[in-house]
Amino acid sequence: MSVNPTAAELIARSNRLGSDPKNTNYAGGNTSAKGTEIDPVTGEPVELLWVKGSGGDLGTLKPEGLAVLRLDRMRALQDVYPGLDREDEMVAAFDYTLHGKGGAAPSIDTAMHGLVDAAHVDHLHPDSGIAIATAADGPELTAKIFGDKVVWVPWRRPGFQLGLDIAAIKADNPQAIGTILGGHGITAWGDTSDEAEANSLWIIDTAAAYIETNSRPEPFGPPLDGYAALPEAERRAKAAALAPTIRGLASADRPVVGHFTDSPEVLDFLASAEHPRLTALGTSCPDHFLRTKVKPLTVDLPATASVEEVIERLGTLHEAYREDYQAYYDRHATADSPAIRGADPLIVLVPGVGMFSFGKDKQTARVAGEFYVNAINVMRGAEGLSTYAPIDEAEKFAIEYWALEEAKLQRQPAPKPLATRIALVTGAASGIGKAIATRLVAEGAVVAIADLSLEKAQAAAAELGSTDVAIGIAADVSNEAAVQAAIDETVLAFGGLDLVVNNAGLSLSKSLLETTEADWDLQHNVMAKGSFLVSKAAARVLIDQKLGGDIVYISSKNSVFAGPNNIAYSATKADQAHQVRLLAAELGEYGVKVNGINPDGVVRGSGIFASGWGANRAKTYGIDEQDLGKFYAQRTILKREVVPENVANAVFAICTSDFSHTTGLHIPVDAGVAAAFLR
Repeated sequence: MSVNPTAAELIARSNRLGSDPKNTNYAGGNTSAKGTEIDPVTGEPVELLWVKGSGGDLGTLKPEGLAVLRLDRMRALQDVYPGLDREDEMVAAFDYTLHGKGGAAPSIDTAMHGLVDAAHVDHLHPDSGIAIATAADGPELTAKIFGDKVVWVPWRRPGFQLGLDIAAIKADNPQAIGTILGGHGITAWGDTSDEAEANSLWIIDTAAAYIETNSRPEPFGPPLDGYAALPEAERRAKAAALAPTIRGLASADRPVVGHFTDSPEVLDFLASAEHPRLTALGTSCPDHFLRTKVKPLTVDLPATASVEEVIERLGTLHEAYREDYQAYYDRHATADSPAIRGADPLIVLVPGVGMFSFGKDKQTARVAGEFYVNAINVMRGAEGLSTYAPIDEAEKFAIEYWALEEAKLQRQPAPKPLATRIALVTGAASGIGKAIATRLVAEGAVVAIADLSLEKAQAAAAELGSTDVAIGIAADVSNEAAVQAAIDETVLAFGGLDLVVNNAGLSLSKSLLETTEADWDLQHNVMAKGSFLVSKAAARVLIDQKLGGDIVYISSKNSVFAGPNNIAYSATKADQAHQVRLLAAELGEYGVKVNGINPDGVVRGSGIFASGWGANRAKTYGIDEQDLGKFYAQRTILKREVVPENVANAVFAICTSDFSHTTGLHIPVDAGVAAAFLR
C-alpha cells in the first residue's frame, strides 16, 4: 500500500531528527504534517493531519506509527473544549476525528500540532533547548539568544490548552519560527518539511552554541575532594560488586532489570561539588522524570569508600528514599489518583563508579540511564548560564500520576513468565545450551550466552536479538578468574543475576583402560569443577540480591545409568548430580532453588555428539552413526527421540512459579529409560 507523499516526507524528517540524540531523546517529542488525500467515501480531497502517535520513537518511526486525523474535525474541538479541569477528555475526543482505521493512538500533544497554523510542526526535547527552558531566567535568555524568532512559553502541562497557547503565539508573532516551552522543550514550524526541520535544528544548534560560548568554566562547581572517578578497571570491579545489592534494593516493590553507565558525563557530574544540590532538585522534562522518577538515589560517600561501607550506607539511603517518595505521593495524591507505583529508585548514583538505572526490561533500564544523562546535560547548560530551576514537584506529580499516563501503562501487554529474569547459560553457543537460551528469551528473560569461543557466543546472542535481549561472553568454566569475569560481565550488562544454567560440557567415549588421566581431568575440569566454580560465583550474587533465584544443572541419564566405555563422562555427571542435592540443601535459606535435568540421547544439534562422541557410541552399540538418534529412541519407553528443545522446555518449567516449592529435583528428559529411573 502506497504512503501519502506528505506522510512519507514527515517520516523521513522524523527519522533524521530522531536519529541524532542532540535533537531529542529516545521516544521523546513528536512531529506532524498537514496535507490532502482523497476521501474514499466522497471521492473529494480532504485535509488531514499526520502526527506521531503516542509512545512512538521518531528515529524509528514508520507509517503505522502515525495517527491520522481529519483536520477540520480536530480543529472543531475548539468549540467544545471544556477548559483545563477537563483536559483529559480531549484525548478521548481525538478518536472521533480519526481518518480511516488503524494507525497509532493520538498523543496528548496532538492539539499542539493540529491547532498551530503551519503545514509542518516539530516538538522536540533537545538538551540545549531544555537547558534554556529550565534556567531561572529562561525568558530573558530566550530573547537574548534568539531575538524575536523564538518566543518563550511559560510552563503548562501538555494538552489542548497548550496547543491553543502556541497557536496564538504563532498568530501573534508572524516573524517567529518556534518557541521555548518552559521546563519542557522546544516547538518549531515551517511551511515545508525542510523549513520546519531547518528551524528546529537552528534553535537546537543556536542554543548549544550560546551555552558553549557563554557557560561559566565549572557549571557543577569545583571538584569535590575524594569524589573523582576511579580508574576504569577499579570502578568496574566495584560496580560489579555493588550491583547485586543495588538491584535487590531497587526491586523491593517489584523485580527490575538494570543497566550500568560510567560515561564521562556521569562521572564528572558526581565528582563536582554541586551534584548533591542538583540531584535533590530532580529532573524537569516530563519525558525525563517519567522514566527516572523525580530524583535519583545518590550515595553520599566518596569514591574511596569501600564496597562494604557503600553497601551499609545504601540500606539507610534506600529506606530514606522510600519514605521520601511516599511522602511526595501523599502530599499530592487525591482520591482520583492512581495507586502509588512503587517507592524504589530507578536511578542510583555512586560517586567514582557511575550510574545504575532500572526498568521492567533491559531497554527500559538503558533508556532511563540515557534520560538521566540528558538531565545532567540540561543541568550543566542551565547552571552554566544561570541557575537550574525545574518545574515544581506538584506539576511533576500531576504528570507522573496523570490518568492518561496510567491508561498508557494499563494498555501494555501482560509480562511474559520470565520477565525481569536475568539468566546466564554456559556452553550456550550451540546445541542444548543454545536451545535453552532461545527458550528463556522467548519467555521474557534476558540472557548472557557464555561459551569458550567469544565469537560463537556473540553470534548466537545476535540471533536472539539486540544486546537489550542477549549478550555473548567468553567463559572458560574451568578457570576461576574467567568464571568470575563472566559473572561480572553479566551483572554489569543486566544489573544482576537470577538464573544460572550449568550446561557447558564435553565427552570422550572410552573404555576404562583407554581413558587417560588427561581425559579424566579434562571432563572433570569442565563439568564437575566448572559447575562448582560457576555456582559458587553466581551464589554470591544471588545471596547479595536477596531475591532468590535458580541454579540448574544439565546433568545426564548417565549420572544414574551405568553403561560401558563411559567412565570419565558418567562419573563427572554423577558428581554434578550430587552437587544439585548439596547446593539445594545449602542455598535454600536464601530462596535459591537448585535442580537438575537428566537428558539422554540428544543427537540432533548436539555439540558433544558432533565432536566424535556420536561415532564412538554408535561403534559401541554396533550401528551406523546416522541411525544413533533412532536407536536411542527405540530403547526408550515412549519410543521418542530427544532433541535440545525438549531439554530447554524442562529448564523453563522448573524455573517458573509453578515449581516455586521444588528444589533438589532431577528431571529425566530421556523419553523413558527404566534403568535410569531415580529410586
